[in-house]
Amino acid sequence: MEGRAAPGLYLLGWLAAGLGLALFIVAAGTSSGGLAGLGLTLGAAALLSLGLVSAAGAQGAQRRADGVAAYVGPSPFLVFAASLPITVLLVIVIVGGASIAGLDALSPLGALVQVLLTALVYAGLVRLLVVGPVALSWAEMGLRSLPPTRILGDAIWGATFALPVIFVTSIVAALLVGGLGTTPDSPLPPSGNTEGFLINLVSGALIAPIGEEIFYRGFALTAWARTMSPRAAILRSAIFFAFVHILTVSGATFTEGASQALIAFAVRLPIALALGWVFLRRGSLYAAIGLHAAFNGILLVVSQAAAGAG
Repeated sequence: MEGRAAPGLYLLGWLAAGLGLALFIVAAGTSSGGLAGLGLTLGAAALLSLGLVSAAGAQGAQRRADGVAAYVGPSPFLVFAASLPITVLLVIVIVGGASIAGLDALSPLGALVQVLLTALVYAGLVRLLVVGPVALSWAEMGLRSLPPTRILGDAIWGATFALPVIFVTSIVAALLVGGLGTTPDSPLPPSGNTEGFLINLVSGALIAPIGEEIFYRGFALTAWARTMSPRAAILRSAIFFAFVHILTVSGATFTEGASQALIAFAVRLPIALALGWVFLRRGSLYAAIGLHAAFNGILLVVSQAAAGAG
């Protein structure tokens, strides 16, 4: 504790995170389930959220006190770790509560709510832990106040790279799927009808690109570009982005799950690398959002057309 810039936050971070992790282990081993298991899970998520957010705040305070000039905010890895229990907590409370009222959590609407919550958590943590302590400003993360025509122009410029990236991604996917003999499930549920497709389009081509670009390019890539070369920062952010997207991948067997995770990771690397390049090249997060939205939107339209033809 001695010499810490924010000893209270540091201590709170360790204690709350440790207690939260312990509660998660207890909750996972609780055979009774029901309200007791739910209560333990909620308590664990709340404690872990408090602990990791406090730890991130303490890390940023320490870096400022140490006089680190390049980047004085918390590690993107730590901020992402803090986002996980917060999102779990919100999903359980909001989506779980809505499920009682009749919302199907596995439907396109249920997925939309979860995607929206994730985006809000990303943006909220960046505001609290990065923008608030003046580690980075929104403008430095590419969200400058521009005329609508300039914002649209940046988004369209980024979107023009979508088809070439989809071409490369398709080759990578075809080689891996053919070689490993398995295909990862879509991150969004089957639409089933036009209404479901439109909801998936809002989730995948609007909300997810905005939330993810704020976090992975605006925040993470900008922070890393302050401390390493642009190429290294792009590569690290791309690997980070691709890795995060395989955390929920699973399979009937370990081999199937590992194969699906490998495919899911590899097919996201081309778009992740392109998003990083577009962001730094244009200096605008709107360009990265435009590319991300176009990439996801085109794939969703193609998938819907294929399902209709089948």
